[in-house]
Amino acid sequence: MLALRKTAAAFGLEFQDIPEPPPPGPAEVVLRVDAVGVCGSDVHAYEWTAGYDFMVPHLPLTMGHEFCGTVIRNGTGSGFAEGDRVAVIPFVFCGHCANCRAGDTRNCLNRQGIGLTRDGGFQAEVRVPSRCCVALPKGLDAELAALTEPLGVGAEAVLTGEVGLGDTVLVLGPGTIGQAIALFARLAGAARVIVAGRADAPRFDVLRALGFTELVDVAEGALKDQVMALTGGRAVDVVLEATGVPQTLVEGMSVLKKGGVIVAAGIHAAPLTLPLTDFVRMRHQLRASHGAERRTWDRVLAHLSRDPEGFRPMITHRMSLDRGIEGFELARQRAASKVILTP
Repeated sequence: MLALRKTAAAFGLEFQDIPEPPPPGPAEVVLRVDAVGVCGSDVHAYEWTAGYDFMVPHLPLTMGHEFCGTVIRNGTGSGFAEGDRVAVIPFVFCGHCANCRAGDTRNCLNRQGIGLTRDGGFQAEVRVPSRCCVALPKGLDAELAALTEPLGVGAEAVLTGEVGLGDTVLVLGPGTIGQAIALFARLAGAARVIVAGRADAPRFDVLRALGFTELVDVAEGALKDQVMALTGGRAVDVVLEATGVPQTLVEGMSVLKKGGVIVAAGIHAAPLTLPLTDFVRMRHQLRASHGAERRTWDRVLAHLSRDPEGFRPMITHRMSLDRGIEGFELARQRAASKVILTP
């Protein structure tokens, strides 16, 4: 079975021929992977940027955490039947640590990451715990179902920022997570959604196709000047960051209203230097968002089912798994927005 794997703590990925997964145990399923997305964090691991050393004890492993599939083998007590179509929540909670026993499974102390610390979706078949599977709405096609995970990340960031009716929202970063944030900020009732990026024409084109017109290219001028020109000098209500560049958080605070909320959703390879006196005097609230609650997955799938074509422009490239390295390079060079691979 062909698999795209991280084999060493260095730049790159490798195709390997690996055995099919073993039979599922109790409360497990084996999925035929129907579609899998290339994520920004996958690209960071491909490049081996700082922050991914936690993967080293688990190498080699098959990457890929944005995927959906069909149940082809079923363990006892899985709650699913063969032929069921599911999206996969890529975090496995242990069920027995203090947090899990308290019902706080999202903050499991022994959490595993599918595609990061155990085999993921860049292969034809994969074994996963059935508690990580979410049934797909009837009729939702595989490439859109593979967007559920990044859309959930964006939706959770919007919830964390408490975006409300009539708000003006600034999204930092025009990539997939920034696009997801923009979409769910609009669905939350934001009156204006401004998206900022740097010299990223392909992703700005995607945002236009999604219906966003207030786009700021910081390669053409300072963020503060351009945002204030759009708002008539009025500070924004909420800033949501999805760049992975720490300095953008400081720049975002420069246009954030007093007492406003800024949410960091990007994964950062460097620390943040924060002007604390300004931060305190402005009473800014810096929050973090990572992953998504189970109920957020249900909300995302409901939106995908209701308006599938409203999300499809996010996908710019579709390839077979054997072209996966090419897909990674397109994403790495920002020539692609979302690449979907089919094993």
